[in-house]
Amino acid sequence: MKRFSKYDKAKETKRQKLLKEIENRKLPYLTPKDVQFEQLSKAKYPKLYLRQASCVPQEIHQKVQQGLTTLRDYKCFAQDLVQIKGKDVLTPMSRLLVGDPGYTYRYLDTRLFAIPWPSHGFEVKYSSDEIGKACQAIKDLNEYLHVEAMKILLDHCSAEVKENGFVEKATTSTFVESESVEDGTYHNKQSNVSAVLKDRTSFNVALLNYMDPPRMKYLKEEPYFGMGKMAVSWHHDENLVERSTVAVYSYSCDDLGPAADESNKKSIEGRDPALWHVGLKIAWDIATPGLALPLHPGDCYFMLDDLNMTHQHCVLSGMRPRFSSTHRVAECSSGTLDYIFGRCEVAMKNLQKDPVLSSLISLEPAFVRQTEEIHNEVEFEWLRQFWFQGKRSAKESDWWFGPMAVLENSWREMEQMTKLLLREINKVEWSLEKKHQIIRCLLPLLEERQELRKSWMGEQPQLLQSRHITEVPHPWYHSSVSPDLPIFYQLMSSQNVVLTGVIKTLICLYPLTWKKLFHF
Repeated sequence: MKRFSKYDKAKETKRQKLLKEIENRKLPYLTPKDVQFEQLSKAKYPKLYLRQASCVPQEIHQKVQQGLTTLRDYKCFAQDLVQIKGKDVLTPMSRLLVGDPGYTYRYLDTRLFAIPWPSHGFEVKYSSDEIGKACQAIKDLNEYLHVEAMKILLDHCSAEVKENGFVEKATTSTFVESESVEDGTYHNKQSNVSAVLKDRTSFNVALLNYMDPPRMKYLKEEPYFGMGKMAVSWHHDENLVERSTVAVYSYSCDDLGPAADESNKKSIEGRDPALWHVGLKIAWDIATPGLALPLHPGDCYFMLDDLNMTHQHCVLSGMRPRFSSTHRVAECSSGTLDYIFGRCEVAMKNLQKDPVLSSLISLEPAFVRQTEEIHNEVEFEWLRQFWFQGKRSAKESDWWFGPMAVLENSWREMEQMTKLLLREINKVEWSLEKKHQIIRCLLPLLEERQELRKSWMGEQPQLLQSRHITEVPHPWYHSSVSPDLPIFYQLMSSQNVVLTGVIKTLICLYPLTWKKLFHF
């Protein structure tokens, strides 16, 4: 199964170079029990902020922890099938996305569809009252973390004003030109700062994670510092609004599952392997020691401003099961229902509907290209991404099924538009030059569509074959055609017919030399 792979080989090259530089030695890292920890934190990690559980309202703890365990008990968490270095991999963590209605979050070539938390103006029918309460608890936590993140950032700004006598645009981003705090423009700038920070802390999705380490057959060892087992490897969080804060609520508890065999745990110099930690390091830096920050049940930590851009973080496994609720400002310029419905409307403007025979309004190459690009986007970035995860979201709510039906209807009409275009191309009254122009812009998009359909309908990855059918992300992940499948899963050969028609036209127009002529 392949998607639009965007794996950055340059990152792997950097990683291999880093490992070669350190060879067999381990880089130093500090924990709070080290004398230099606080000094290093302030000097090199000033945008990491820990809010201890004792400083979080008890009401928040009670509702959130109950909500997380409810979602686990209803089997709402699932491992994601993602692409890492071009390979299909099941995430060690089981996950669930909750957030603003109609929002999605894309990571590692997989699009997750947020189960809506209760929102004004949206009717959300949950599969049970308990799940509805759990989603409300996550929303309440989201609002609490937003308020706290704003306070922390504004405190940072105030400290900078007192120390330096000028106002920043945001925490430690590019400074506004130096101004005296007595200047009459101070309050306007302070207002602008607040508006910017509000945008960067208005979390629109929460990615919930769950892992039970004793049940995991294998976890990777942290490679650079010798920090022990990793639940999540070193990374930057993807697809976030630039310089936005990431806020995380951590919850591990003794009564969540069977105790690990404490006698078998390895002694890891530096950190306590029984506790969960978040690890941080400056990206691609081997001179600065890393940090391992222990996470006790109910602790919250904030990665402020550009910390996610300049640093990498990992999650180091403890001995007990753990939940986390990670709140993000997802970059959703192309990741909401409003966006994709708008794209469909653009494509539909080129279709003249008729009960007997519909037709295309414009055959200009620009309109053709735009429509076929939208066609591919709807199918491979939305419909297939959603149905690949099967009826997973139905465990919480059927909210997404209505919008998906609307998208599928738009997709059917775009399929019809492609066929109408091919009929037009084959008309004898078309000049060779006009056919040439249309085919040049059409063929690459049809070839991409054909290849992506082949890969999506390919054989199951081996890592899924050993799992029970109800456990895989997509219960229809078989090549056999069923009338119960969405229509695009029944396109075993129809697109081959469409593409063959275009190629035949090309060969007729330019026998033997069409590929060379069109530079394909």
